Amino acid sequence: MSTPLGDFIRAARDRIQPETLGLPPGDRRRVPGLRRSELATRAGISVEYLTRLEQGRDRHPSPGVVNAVADALSLDPAERDHLRYLMKITDGAACTGARVPAPPSRHVRAGARQTLELLEPAVAFVTNRWGDVLAWTSTFGLVMQDVGLLEPAEPNLTRFVFTDPRARTFFLDWDQVADERAFDLWLGPSLESTEWFIDQLTPLAGDELTRRLHRHLTPPTVPLGLRHPSGHELRWDRETMELPAADAQQIVVLLPADTDTELAVARLRHDARSRPLRAVTG
Repeated sequence: MSTPLGDFIRAARDRIQPETLGLPPGDRRRVPGLRRSELATRAGISVEYLTRLEQGRDRHPSPGVVNAVADALSLDPAERDHLRYLMKITDGAACTGARVPAPPSRHVRAGARQTLELLEPAVAFVTNRWGDVLAWTSTFGLVMQDVGLLEPAEPNLTRFVFTDPRARTFFLDWDQVADERAFDLWLGPSLESTEWFIDQLTPLAGDELTRRLHRHLTPPTVPLGLRHPSGHELRWDRETMELPAADAQQIVVLLPADTDTELAVARLRHDARSRPLRAVTG
């Protein structure tokens, strides 16, 4: 049975162009990137051991082996962080045995809600790695009005992206957002909660989700583009504040990336009555 760690190594190996490492591309290659033998040689490990890693038959690689594989794959800092995280959850799953699936907590601490109040009238919300939208400022509610995201009793950005047809129109680059949402699922605080969410979502999202889950490649950091129902195209830079690890939550602030977005949001606020902060708790 494969593991997230093994999936990541295979995906990273497949994306490397051999010629960038001084290897002949050749017409006889049966894989799109590096062969296992080539990666094993670069990392200083055996092909047999690399095969066990990729197939999930070795769940306890040493930090030295992981660092050697990262060097051999020429991973950037964000990818190295993700590789180390996957090593942690893969090893943890092996140590603890079978886990009982459990949903993540939807409780938002009073301090997080107070922080949102201080951020008003910024466009900000509390979320977690699964995409639950747990609390938000009035301006976030205004921007998301009539979009569909906040319609459910328990809004979830990941579910909205993969299951609501309106999302493909709302996001200017839907594929980028879908890649981000799938990648973030692996960064949850516990493997059992992540597995619970994936099990719930996969039957609805299908291949669009599963093929991204096994890719494990870090999405680029780009502005978020939205096609607002008002007719405006809004572009945002995103700043994320991590809350204590026990909360497994974040405060995300959307900052206008251009003057047109800033003016459009000012017009939306001017035309709408003030909306109170709403928090969804479990």
